[in-house]
Amino acid sequence: MAPGRVARWWPKPNRVSYSAQTSDLSPRGMRVAVTDEAIEKVKSMIVSGSLRPGDRLPKEADLAADLGLSRSSLREAVRALSLVNILDVRRGDGTYVTSLEPPLLLEALTFIVDFHRDDTVLEFLQVRRILEPAAAAMAAERIDEKQGAELLEFHRKISAVSGNSVLCSLLETMSGPTTRARVWRGLTQEGAVKRTLAEHRAILDALIAHDPDVARSWATVHIASVEQWLASVL
Repeated sequence: MAPGRVARWWPKPNRVSYSAQTSDLSPRGMRVAVTDEAIEKVKSMIVSGSLRPGDRLPKEADLAADLGLSRSSLREAVRALSLVNILDVRRGDGTYVTSLEPPLLLEALTFIVDFHRDDTVLEFLQVRRILEPAAAAMAAERIDEKQGAELLEFHRKISAVSGNSVLCSLLETMSGPTTRARVWRGLTQEGAVKRTLAEHRAILDALIAHDPDVARSWATVHIASVEQWLASVL
């Protein structure tokens, strides 16, 4: 995209002094600061192990008093932490720490990624080219015969077989923004579908053979081919 077009889409930043940016003394700024403090205090309880996955938080009044917070700021902190799946507010039952499992926590990243701009799709492919070969290599070391036969949802299944839940969640998040590009390539580039199927077959053969190096290499080729095509048409 030409620099001129970007300038029209994105407004110039306001020239505000550093002190003005960091010293918001308005009622709203003070309220945000107090909420941030409340979030940090609840977070520290979880990180330190005072609250563990599945634990129920103390009653609002008791917890606010223990942490030296107002009940309203604690309520805002609980609301914020529930939005990113750290806390689970159950009406009529109380507030609990979630399982804190990577797939649950990374759901928030999925929401953020949905706001990507079209001109960043190539960057998502570059990240996938780093992560997906690693997932393929790990899957090659772990895959069994039954799993090999079930690799129909190709990319998602491979990352799942890798056995690394963080890697699996990240790849699932990264795949969303690139779906349209992959479909577009299949419709417009001659031989793209045939080439994709051949690459999938080569990756699958390497997985079944438990050869992580070959699986990693073919996965790199596979993602790089989409990345190179997209770079050529943008």
